[in-house]
Amino acid sequence: MKIICVSLLAILAPASSFAPAFDRSIRPASTFLSSTTAEPGTESSTTSPIETRETTVAAAPKVSQRWRKSTKQLATLGPASSNKEMIETLFLAGADIFRLNFSHGSQEQKKELLMLIREVEEKYSHPIAVLGDLQGPKLRVGEFSNPNGEMLVKGQIFRLDLDEAQGDSSRVMLPHPEIIEASEVGHVLLVDDGKVKLVVSGKGPDYLDCTVEVPGKISNRKGVNTPDSVLKISALTPKDRSDLEYMVGIGVDWVALSFVQQPSDIVEINELIDQHLKEDQFRPAVMAKIEKPSCFVDNNLDKIVDLCDGIMVARGDLGVECAPEDVPLLQKRIIDTCRGKGKPVVVATQMLESMIESPTPTRAEASDISTAIFDGADAIMLSAESAAGKFPEESVAMQQRIINRVESDPHYHRYLDQITASASKKETATDAVTVAARQIAQTVKANAIVCFTLRGSTVRRASQERATVPVLAITPFKETARQLVMSWGVYPDLPRSGKCKGVLFTLSSTMHILTFFQLVPGSFGFSADDDDLFDYENAAVDSTSNDFDIVLKNAARAALRKGLVSSPDDLLVVTAGIPFGTPGAANVIRIMPAAGPNCWDGICQSSD
Repeated sequence: MKIICVSLLAILAPASSFAPAFDRSIRPASTFLSSTTAEPGTESSTTSPIETRETTVAAAPKVSQRWRKSTKQLATLGPASSNKEMIETLFLAGADIFRLNFSHGSQEQKKELLMLIREVEEKYSHPIAVLGDLQGPKLRVGEFSNPNGEMLVKGQIFRLDLDEAQGDSSRVMLPHPEIIEASEVGHVLLVDDGKVKLVVSGKGPDYLDCTVEVPGKISNRKGVNTPDSVLKISALTPKDRSDLEYMVGIGVDWVALSFVQQPSDIVEINELIDQHLKEDQFRPAVMAKIEKPSCFVDNNLDKIVDLCDGIMVARGDLGVECAPEDVPLLQKRIIDTCRGKGKPVVVATQMLESMIESPTPTRAEASDISTAIFDGADAIMLSAESAAGKFPEESVAMQQRIINRVESDPHYHRYLDQITASASKKETATDAVTVAARQIAQTVKANAIVCFTLRGSTVRRASQERATVPVLAITPFKETARQLVMSWGVYPDLPRSGKCKGVLFTLSSTMHILTFFQLVPGSFGFSADDDDLFDYENAAVDSTSNDFDIVLKNAARAALRKGLVSSPDDLLVVTAGIPFGTPGAANVIRIMPAAGPNCWDGICQSSD
């Protein structure tokens, strides 16, 4: 058997020195089905998915074609999308992750939705991630004697205090002593999402005197934001703690934490999750929602990103507590920080706000989504558009069309090269191998990078490189597969009845990436469903080349199942750690045909 081994030192040249990257040739969703067979529940169609509700699902790409996109979609479930048919429709239209908003509805309702999602996942044999979103503290004023509220005028003094008496035109209860304690003269308080702006002009132990700077109406139970103050309050309310325990119990893949003010909030939720985990239970990933100005003080943002598993740019509250002109810059800063640290980042809020009522978006919304994609976001999220809007499926389909269009643009790939170069300055062996894998994929015009992983760390590092080819993640754990759905360009392969577990187990301790050339299902002389079984858990440290051949065969079969391989003459670029089971031993790169490890120059040899 002829094998080419390439030195890592020979390939760690700047990405710009290589040939242009292979073009994914991403087309509008409707074109996928013009020459392919539709998945269950779809029809062949070339009609634009936004033209009518009936054509939206028909225009969605096949599940096996989902690797043609890199940026993922989150869709929030709610009254407009709470049945299995609609969940399946949104999935087929392009939703990769579903968000369960625990601010509304009961815990039992959320469990029912999760079970429906798992049914859709099983039907299509494709992992779907579920994100449970905690409500967080809600800071509100008390009630007024006038049920219609009071109109505040510019320059007047208005008091916020702890007195439980109903409010009037001069005062109202603020049932949050933490705000009074943390506020100083000159601090800003925003009421009703910033419609009324108050500036603290005086304070006592149980009150704040405020000058009305932006006048407006204030009424019962309106929300209060404190952009200038860090409150001595936990990000987790008693309701959140109950919901968190419930989330861990039902098995959500991600938990989103609201009201993050400082790194200690992430430490707290991580400790609580550990307390709720049962023996051998898979740990949900934690996503911090960045919506408070205090996250940007000193190096808080870096610390928060280091402590959590992902970040959400929560532009709703962030846009209230920060100046509107600052939000785009903060969004870019958050994304850049996450990219540099290899953590997935989601951009959320008002992505397609107009489509709550309209079947088409504004041009500004389309541009906003494109900007998030160009910035390097791993995923973009729909909130009310898919949860309570009139056009949930059209919203997902439109967002998918924008993703497809941006990612098919040559400027996007050139821009990816630039931002990847700034995010790839690492020093570990795994970092070197993933950088090399991306560069080799560009040089030889590969069509996929395949990673073996247990918990996903290697795959996330490969995703960080923003390769112009998809990353196929092979894992023995469905929980890992679901969590990896959140990462840019990653397409996990669900474990198939546990048969591959022995094959994959030890590979996580070394870094194994296989890069495939242009591939779609074809004849390989073996079945995509027929895995060889090799017990790597008990393999000798000096595993034989035949053992490694079995690993390569299983990788090729996984790629075949995902529609990534077609020709047995296409080459594989394989990086591996030899011997197996040695941490940090990623030290070999092999180039071989996709037909199998014992084929070269059209001559195939038996692996027996």
